[in-house]
Amino acid sequence: MKHRGKKYLEASKNVEKGKLYSKEEAVKLVKTTSVSKFDATVEVAVRLNLDTKKADQQLRGAIVLPHGTGKTKKVLVVARGENAKKAQEAGADYVGDVDMLEKIEKENWFDFDVMIATPDMMPLLGKLGRVLGPKGLMPNPKTGTVTTDVVKAVNEVKAGRVEYRTDSFGNVHGIIGKVSFSEADLLDNLNAFVANLLKIKPTTVKGDYVKNISIATTMGPGIKIMTNDFDK
Repeated sequence: MKHRGKKYLEASKNVEKGKLYSKEEAVKLVKTTSVSKFDATVEVAVRLNLDTKKADQQLRGAIVLPHGTGKTKKVLVVARGENAKKAQEAGADYVGDVDMLEKIEKENWFDFDVMIATPDMMPLLGKLGRVLGPKGLMPNPKTGTVTTDVVKAVNEVKAGRVEYRTDSFGNVHGIIGKVSFSEADLLDNLNAFVANLLKIKPTTVKGDYVKNISIATTMGPGIKIMTNDFDK
């Protein structure tokens, strides 16, 4: 049995067991059930009716939240020539090509949160797949991190883009902000995240697509939301 601290147990008393809250109630409640001293992250977990053994039901992508995530991400752009120059002007924290890849390989350097690469650089990145993949840092066209439009990619990451992918059980996790966000901003971000998942529903899915939705703060209790609350 997982040991829970006093603060968690105290906070969880405010969450009615088995109750499905409206999204407005859930957002209000998540702000009051944070148990950390720091400005905790608010996360959403969505369980989808997906058979992840089927390729078309393995969802992966990214969304720019209306109010960002509350965290500034460090961006590395792997590009050459004009694209490298554009990336620097767009505000990328690090820009380079072979030099940056060697730094990662030889120095085990990972002082960045997101890597963006132009398509021509991907063959060079191949040999780093074994170290970048497990850390979730490997650029991918599905998440917009392999692109010729480096300016757009950098701007989106800085604006609060969230990447998501289904796990083997069909769950999708994402960040929708911080406890310090207003209820309205958290609600906007939550609506945008769920709306994006509804929009990309695979045509081969049978029955109810969304099984359950919950939100929680870092180390806080989960709050379940009525799934049909997002149909309006």
